[in-house]
Amino acid sequence: MSFADTYGPWALVAGASDGVGAAFAERLAERGVNVVLLARRRAVLADLAADLGTRFGIETRTLTVDLAEPEASATIIEATADLEIGFLVYCAGADPRFEPFLSAPIAAAEAMLHRNCTVPMQLCHHFAAGMVERGRGGIVLFGSGAGFAGAPNMVAYGATKAFGMVLAEALWAELHDKGVDVLGLILGKTDTLALRRLEHARGQLASEDDTPPDAASVADVVDEAFDNLTAGPTLMVGEQMRSVYQMLGTLTRNQTVRMMAQAIETSMGASD
Repeated sequence: MSFADTYGPWALVAGASDGVGAAFAERLAERGVNVVLLARRRAVLADLAADLGTRFGIETRTLTVDLAEPEASATIIEATADLEIGFLVYCAGADPRFEPFLSAPIAAAEAMLHRNCTVPMQLCHHFAAGMVERGRGGIVLFGSGAGFAGAPNMVAYGATKAFGMVLAEALWAELHDKGVDVLGLILGKTDTLALRRLEHARGQLASEDDTPPDAASVADVVDEAFDNLTAGPTLMVGEQMRSVYQMLGTLTRNQTVRMMAQAIETSMGASD
């Protein structure tokens, strides 16, 4: 079977407006899969949809949805009810704040919990049912090394990424022998617009046009993802992330938390 036969005819990409999400959508379109592009920025999605349709001859649909809204999943499910979704990609959920837990209202953490945990779980439950029935499909959930252990300025974010990592692993355990490939991607520092904006705001980059040091390229991340779609449940993306994960295996849990806290403190000091 071709890629499109295995994972098509439609894919849903949440967080498709730029960065890794947009690149993932492009690779899917290149392989002949029609794409539902989901994000908050309508104009950006329209431009991407037009570009993918012109270059690859595939069908597209755009959904302007704020994934932090209570009815986000219901809106997505209703808007795709007439489509056969064979591939689900969830790469939304970056943390633009990077600040102490008590510096923001609890509503901010609750919105992140909904966007990073509840919505992907709901979408997986809905779309995986059809994949299992057809005996084919794929789910890719984007995670972060922030989910390895607790660290300051990432209290809710790190917790949600730990949830996402286990969610992908558990889904793989239940679905991989039913024809559904599930892969949790654990990313380290990646050269996205969100990271550039954060590091520029913290004084670590002179301009948002600069590349953050030691950041993996979006193209490399997507290359690894596509090369390992059937190698779940979890992929540490990039040599740096694999080295960090291997090193953490030599530490106790408490040592890991202290090390991460020290790394954040050093990073914040460097940006002052």
